[in-house]
Amino acid sequence: MCDTCGCGEHEDKITYQRPGQTSHSHTHTHGNHEHTHEHNHDHDHEHDHNHNHDHTHPHDHDHGKTIQIETDVMQKNNLLAERNRGFFEARNILTLNLVSSPGSGKTTLLEKTIQQLKDEINFYVIEGDQQTLRDAERINAVGAPVIQVNTGNGCHLDASMINHAVKELNPAANSVLLIENVGNLVCPSLFDLGEAHKVVIISVTEGDDKPLKYPTMFRNSDICIINKIDLLPYVDFDVQVCKEYALQVNRRLQFFELSASKGEGTEAWFKWLKERLHSE
Repeated sequence: MCDTCGCGEHEDKITYQRPGQTSHSHTHTHGNHEHTHEHNHDHDHEHDHNHNHDHTHPHDHDHGKTIQIETDVMQKNNLLAERNRGFFEARNILTLNLVSSPGSGKTTLLEKTIQQLKDEINFYVIEGDQQTLRDAERINAVGAPVIQVNTGNGCHLDASMINHAVKELNPAANSVLLIENVGNLVCPSLFDLGEAHKVVIISVTEGDDKPLKYPTMFRNSDICIINKIDLLPYVDFDVQVCKEYALQVNRRLQFFELSASKGEGTEAWFKWLKERLHSE
């Protein structure tokens, strides 16, 4: 399904689980066909699905070359993303898609944000990882309803996964839905989930040239959070250079410089979040 890395070309088993509950799985994508199997109950058995489809392969074997067929493989995702967006807007659910490299501090930022604002805002969280419930358990511990989406071999969340997860979470009107995407600066940039804003997070422990190396992610984002600024004295990272590179890619980016773990600079982020909820 993903043009960049080919994820989704095989049978990727997607699991949805809330902390303390049994997971249930869905097998997506068989060749060029996508199948969704929904189960609204806990169960421990697996389902085997045998699909025999004739496929036309875009290969010219006589000449030993591959012919690319130009198709809008994102069309189905984008249509479902618009359905998601319509639901969020109708219920005034501010939905943010948090994207970054692994280890940038997304989960810590979510923890601190929820801890600080949960008396003022109803938060709901969708966690995306290839495996484990670790991040969902961390969010559950700070008191926000959360569902973990494990993507198996997949390197990103898509609109279908969000649609299913939202049906299980059932977020209340006038709330904030925070989606922590799989740690990856490439593939998540291509998939609209129906969010109001994509928020890219970069930590100072990464290179300050990341915006130039991964321009699509920064081009498609509205917010750029530069995290772990408490470590600036110990790393070779120039904040101004990073911001200049990012603005070369996307002139409309809004920046927040903060340390999620230490609390430095987080007030501006909290203020923006509260104002945005009431203005969307």
